[in-house]
Amino acid sequence: MHETGKIIRIDPAGPEPKTIAGAGNIIQKGGIVIFPTQCLYGIAADALNEKAVEKVFDIKKRPQNNPILVLVPDQRFLEDLAESIPETARKLMETFWPGGLTLVCQAKPTVPKRLTAGSGKLGIRIPSHPTAKALVDFLGFPITGTSANLSGKPGCDRINSLDPSILEKSDLILDAGILKGGIGSTIVDVTASPVHIIREGMISEKQIRRILAG
Repeated sequence: MHETGKIIRIDPAGPEPKTIAGAGNIIQKGGIVIFPTQCLYGIAADALNEKAVEKVFDIKKRPQNNPILVLVPDQRFLEDLAESIPETARKLMETFWPGGLTLVCQAKPTVPKRLTAGSGKLGIRIPSHPTAKALVDFLGFPITGTSANLSGKPGCDRINSLDPSILEKSDLILDAGILKGGIGSTIVDVTASPVHIIREGMISEKQIRRILAG
């Protein structure tokens, strides 16, 4: 493990437990960690800590009406975050989780309003990247999963592409080298009937429709 300042090199396929614990401790205290996901680097904060979520909005210069998705360790967490889990959502979860699918559900009133940006809806995903999964498993609570870029700018597949202001305002950066890039997860609103595909990403609309038709 090579460390330069607050940038720590990690093995993306098998991150050291000590490194994950260090990152987790920062998040538990309301801090900000840059971490690798399947395609791009993300910004992790305690999703249930309103001050920490506010930091994410500030770092990204994100519009106040743009919700932030969360990553969870397993499906049980949906019971705490979502008002209901439609059968369509269960079908998609069983097929594509963990992985590149974000489900947009009706948020419970207990979910911080900043996360939903007043929409009343929350995007939720179980990550498949070993480092992201290890982080949420260690913490046992939802973290923010938004990409580590300024709002409206492209996502970053390597640490040296991060905006300097993001590096400056983060407490720790987990450098897993060059990620595969791409447009990230497919986002599906399961509160609509039929479901509404907000963004087609790693999983195609055709794959989604085929599972729901089965």
